Formats: sequence, C-alpha cells, structure tokens
Amino acid sequence: MPYLEKIWIYPIKSLDGVAVREAQLLEGGALANDREFALVDGKGRFVNGKRTAQIHRVRSSYDLANRIITLRVQGETQAASFHLDGDRVALEGWFSEFLGYPVTLQQNLHMGFPDDTDASGPTVVSTATLEAIASWFPDLNPEEIRHRFRTNLEIADAPAFWEDQLFGDVGKLVPFQIGAVRLLGNNPCQRCVVVTRDPLTGDADPGFQKEFVTQRKATLPAWTNPARFNHFYRLTLNTKVNASEKGKWLRVGEVVGMRSEE
Repeated sequence: MPYLEKIWIYPIKSLDGVAVREAQLLEGGALANDREFALVDGKGRFVNGKRTAQIHRVRSSYDLANRIITLRVQGETQAASFHLDGDRVALEGWFSEFLGYPVTLQQNLHMGFPDDTDASGPTVVSTATLEAIASWFPDLNPEEIRHRFRTNLEIADAPAFWEDQLFGDVGKLVPFQIGAVRLLGNNPCQRCVVVTRDPLTGDADPGFQKEFVTQRKATLPAWTNPARFNHFYRLTLNTKVNASEKGKWLRVGEVVGMRSEE
C-alpha cells in the first residue's frame, strides 16, 4: 500500500531543501516553511534557479526549530549562520555579496512562493519515478534526480509515474488522502531549465531535456490522461488544498488512499 516516505521543505526558494518527519499545512495550501522566503532583486524580480544559475552554488542547511540557516559556497569550507527572522539584514548582505548586486528577502506566511500559485499545495512524486528517471541517465543517480526536481512529498510502495493518475481533464480535481489530509490532484508540473543543470554547480547538461522528453513520452503510463500533456517536459503532481485542511499535519509513514474524482 502506498505511503508517505519523505517530506522535503525548501525554506528559501531555489536553495537546498531539508527532509522533515512532519509538516503542517498553511491556509494557502502550502507546507509551513516551504518556499517561505524568496530572494528579490532591485527590480522586484525573483532571484531563482530559472534566471540565475549561480544560485545553484549556494549550499544551505537548516535548524528549523531554532530558525537558523547556515550558508556556504559550493567547494568552499567557510560557512556563516543566520537567524531567519532576527538576522535578516545580515542575511541579505551575504546574498548580495555573493551575487554581486543588492537583493532583499521577502516572506510569505500564507502560502510561500510556489511556482504555481493556482495549485499551491505540496508537489507529489513516487520514489519509483525518481529511480526510473535516473535509469535514463547513466551518469545520474536517484539522489541527484531528487535534488533536480525538488518535490515535497515522496510516495513509496507505488510504481513509477504512479502520480500520473492523480489528475484528470482540465478543471477536474482528483482527491486523495494522506493520513488525515485531503489533497486535490490538479496537473502534471511543467518543468523549466533548472532540472537540466547540476544541482550543486549549475553546470548545464545540454542533452538532458531532449532525452527526458523522449523517455517520458515512451513511458507514459496507461493510467494517465494524455490530453494533459501538450508536451512531455512534465513531471510530478501539482496539488490544490482546500482551506479546511489548514493546520493539519502530514507525517512520514502515513498511508495514501485514493478517492473518486470530483
């Protein structure tokens, strides 16, 4: 029976994630602490992996209980720690120095800063999906694929591309349950340039997208809705979460249950 194997939180958009045992849902549908912060330049634009490959070189680790982030640059040993709330100016200064231009750190406690603001719930993938994709690329392993696709919830004891059954026609939501939490499958996530890069260095892999699209099309499962694939550069499930789920917790080990389509 499928169950929730991993929960990943990404406190600052485009930086490293942290695995947690449980996570609470916000009113806006996101997991608490996930993409809670985002870096913004002087023109109000996100400083993220899509626009700034350099950001891949920032290594971040977290003590979420004490709201501490520790930063260093890939390949360097010197690290600096900051309180996410109390050291905001110093934290912005560290990023500004690294990037070479001033940035500020914005915060959203309602739903964070998801890429898909319409389907702002946690993203979902089966562990077997990550393993299948790694098998397409001889030089990659599931851990690197995990870091490239940056999904919140990983489901074990489920086949590869299991999550592709959790969306229907446009406008049709597919309910499913993880523990006490009811999620609504919305659409397969459209991917960007980020997944084509080495997640530690930002170095481009020019053949990644072409091979991914070829294999994705060839392995599209029978249980999915092919009409939702106007192209095959899509992977993982975007979800919506009703306001009724605010405050509920998702916990590693909880069983996944399927429900009929809405």
